[in-house]
Amino acid sequence: MTLVRRLFCLQCVVLLVSFVASMIPAAASDTLFGGHHASAPTRKGPAPDYIVFDNGDRLTGTFVREVGGTVMFDSEILGNIEVPWKKIKELHTKTKLAVLNKSVTARHGLVPASIPQGTISVANNMITVQPADNTAIPLIPVKHAQYIVDEMTLQKDVLSHPGFFGAWNGSMTAGATIVAATQKQYTFSGAVALARTVPAVSWLNPRNRTTIDFTGSFGKITQRTYISEGVFYPATNSKSAIYHAAAERDQYFSSRGYFLAQTSFDHNYGQGLNLQQVYGAGIGYTVVKQPRQELDFKATMQYGKQEFINASDGINQNLIGSTFAGTYVLKLPRGLIFNQQVSYLPAYNNVTAYSATESDTLAIPFYKSLSFSVGTQDSYLNNPVPSVPPTMRNSFQFIFGATYSFKSK
Repeated sequence: MTLVRRLFCLQCVVLLVSFVASMIPAAASDTLFGGHHASAPTRKGPAPDYIVFDNGDRLTGTFVREVGGTVMFDSEILGNIEVPWKKIKELHTKTKLAVLNKSVTARHGLVPASIPQGTISVANNMITVQPADNTAIPLIPVKHAQYIVDEMTLQKDVLSHPGFFGAWNGSMTAGATIVAATQKQYTFSGAVALARTVPAVSWLNPRNRTTIDFTGSFGKITQRTYISEGVFYPATNSKSAIYHAAAERDQYFSSRGYFLAQTSFDHNYGQGLNLQQVYGAGIGYTVVKQPRQELDFKATMQYGKQEFINASDGINQNLIGSTFAGTYVLKLPRGLIFNQQVSYLPAYNNVTAYSATESDTLAIPFYKSLSFSVGTQDSYLNNPVPSVPPTMRNSFQFIFGATYSFKSK
């Protein structure tokens, strides 16, 4: 027995119970349930939409939208379900909808002046639109219906373009470690990640995307002065400071391909790097785009400049190179989100001046928009400044903190 048929049986049971309850006198119902008898509220508004499946089962609820041959339908018991056209025998709505055929380029927000709008009925793989003024509209084959949405969604998500300060989503992370002992030590870390995708809904092809990221970590260890066996040892201080800031603008030329422009700034005190700045442009492609995971690859040509701390003449340099990067996001059960970013930056005018970075973050939700964040950040700089003791080429951080996520309304 299919799930829909079980639902139909459950609805029959509910109707039977309601019928029996209606036969109980008011006084008896007061005695049974310990309260005053009140008439059941009547349903307001139009009758619900309904689907008749190819096996004869029927499901009532509210039509949400249709995108690319898949209908999303909201049932009070089943919640939101997605059904392909091939499994639908009939569909009838009381909801007024707009039908956009495949000639509509919704990705650019360009739509014809006249769009069929009204209640719809589907039978024999044909869509009948019944407008409020009863104007005759030719039948539309379901295979030609690219989008079927309500008027509010049409205006808000398909036609409109949010202002620069709208449609931003992101997160903020903060963590700290403080130690007071023989040595005094403290470390503060934080991160901000912002993303703005237009349109703001995932079921429409994106037109553009803007991202801004910042991560930082600062720490200091202080050793107080002391005397041991008549020898005076002065106070010492050592610090660590690692900062990374980046911004990127993607402009889509297809549902998955896009041109991009990006810039990034890096400072790493432990590697003697005062500032590495990069400006580049290139192309990207979304290799995997699924509800639970997404994988992007990018390649750029760029100009970069490296400035080192206390560097002698000839150490700082200008570089012509590229960035080859990959970004992977995986949505795990129970709201966990894993994010991985890997990049490799070769330099063509100095083959020894290459670098690479990797970051892995796991967000574990615990209350509403708050979550725990645990992750690592690894950076490799192949050409650090010679020093005593020698500067390590690799810098590794393990970060644990609290994250607050926010979404645009």
